[in-house]
Amino acid sequence: MKIDWQIPEARVGLKGKLDKLIGPGATRAEKDVQTYIPFIAAGVLAYFVYQAGLDWSWAQYFVAILLTVDMVGGVITNATSSAKRWYHREGEGFVQHMGFISIHFIQLAVFSYFFLELNVWWIAYVGAFMLLASAAILLTPLYLQRPVALVLYSVGLILSLYVFETAVGLEWFLPIFFLKLLISHILREEPYRPEHEKS
Repeated sequence: MKIDWQIPEARVGLKGKLDKLIGPGATRAEKDVQTYIPFIAAGVLAYFVYQAGLDWSWAQYFVAILLTVDMVGGVITNATSSAKRWYHREGEGFVQHMGFISIHFIQLAVFSYFFLELNVWWIAYVGAFMLLASAAILLTPLYLQRPVALVLYSVGLILSLYVFETAVGLEWFLPIFFLKLLISHILREEPYRPEHEKS
């Protein structure tokens, strides 16, 4: 197993846009786990919500499936070696990471609109924790970022379970949301590569 920070050239066209989302040079195995598992998770969610008899509209089913694919896919994608070397390449610093984090206010707003009757205070409180925790991790010396991130993720998990409002059937949303951002995305880790790559 080797560590390789050299980023291959992104492909052109739509494939190039995909490369800039998942990291150029993603292996076939990396692509498979971040493609299939999120859709399996979405199918499991839809099945259990239906079995539980929750009074969801078709719009809520659709949004919940999209959020599941995005959150579960984001946890996996951001944790791959190809994404690590792409999102932590030279020139990607505090501002760029906080920009990526800030985009996730969209998911919070969508979740709140469809499942919490657009609770703007919920968006504000959850979003404030998201931004403060992310900034704290990024401003921590690199050798301490992992333990600090795990402490802050644990705080986020407790808040998700006991403080922040949730929706029945989607209790997992904030724990996975914080896992995606505070652990999978922010932490800079070595991009281990297989000896013989198949992209």
